[in-house]
Amino acid sequence: MKQSDLLRKNADNCLQLAERAEGEPAYRRYVRMARGWTALADEQDWLDGEVPPVDPMPARS
Repeated sequence: MKQSDLLRKNADNCLQLAERAEGEPAYRRYVRMARGWTALADEQDWLDGEVPPVDPMPARS
């Protein structure tokens, strides 16, 4: 299993925890954690060469 798949699995777990969270603060915390895991997974895909880098300054037409 790829590292990014494991990271996305963590994100899914956080979303499941968010669904069962009691209270808004816990819900928001789990959603933020899921976003963090997803960002790490996206970064890992980039590091593994599976996604091209994003051009921060796209050419104007």
